[in-house]
Amino acid sequence: MSAQADSLKSVLYALGANFGIALAKTAAAVITKSGAMLAEAIHSFADCSNQALLLWGMKAAKQPADEDHPMGYGKSIYFWSFVVAILLFSVGGLFAIYEGWHKLHAPEPMSNPWIAIGVLVFSVVLESFSMKGCLDEVNKVRGDRGLYQWFKESRQAELVVIFGEDLAALLGLSFAFCAVLATMVTGNLVYDACGSIAIGVLLIVVAFFVAIEVKAMLVGQSAEAPVRAAIQSHIAQAPAVEAVLNVITLHFGDDLMVAVKARFHETTVKELALRINEIERGLKLEFPQVKWVFFEPDTVT
Repeated sequence: MSAQADSLKSVLYALGANFGIALAKTAAAVITKSGAMLAEAIHSFADCSNQALLLWGMKAAKQPADEDHPMGYGKSIYFWSFVVAILLFSVGGLFAIYEGWHKLHAPEPMSNPWIAIGVLVFSVVLESFSMKGCLDEVNKVRGDRGLYQWFKESRQAELVVIFGEDLAALLGLSFAFCAVLATMVTGNLVYDACGSIAIGVLLIVVAFFVAIEVKAMLVGQSAEAPVRAAIQSHIAQAPAVEAVLNVITLHFGDDLMVAVKARFHETTVKELALRINEIERGLKLEFPQVKWVFFEPDTVT
């Protein structure tokens, strides 16, 4: 049976962690006047908004099919995930770069830097919990693939977005920590400003890669290669099937459409219909994500 990750759990973990982190960073940014810390605070609030949009998209994707959308609304999550990638680029990345550039030209002395350090450590702990929750779900479906390969091949847009956000958050916190610490040690405010710029560039790079992956899903992608192979093998093992000629799969959010062309052993029309119905039931039992199955018996050799 094909494993499924619980994307909702990952989104809720991330939302809870980022909201707590955003409040702590905002307080630290006001107290310390750190540009890198302010950039991180904006980043965390942007992440909270992003996760709210993902929840909205996941809810929209569950709407039942209707006359205008006979295959349902599953692709809604792709649209909202793409919007999240754009927001990560614009709100998070561009603001952080602007803040860093502003600090370079109008530096303000940093006060109480140890507060910033403490908040950053606290944020790393919370963000690590969020990343662990995300990785727990990713590991359910990635098998023996590396994380990068899973990222490139995954069809769960919301999980891809959360993974990208959590990775950017942990790296961004590391950049902010180094920037604040370097400013404390040297007294040179350039480090703080450069830290903010580095965080912005990081967010833009992550948003770019996330957008590329989600765009592919939005256009229309088949099931992952191992799932396609397993579906074809399952159909080929049916006693009534002589040969599987073609299998086409297409994702609509979490739901999967399967179109099959197969050659059957000689039988009556009534018997053929019964055998096809059996195969369809078996497919949906073995692969819960399969919602629609379209069968075309053929005699092509």
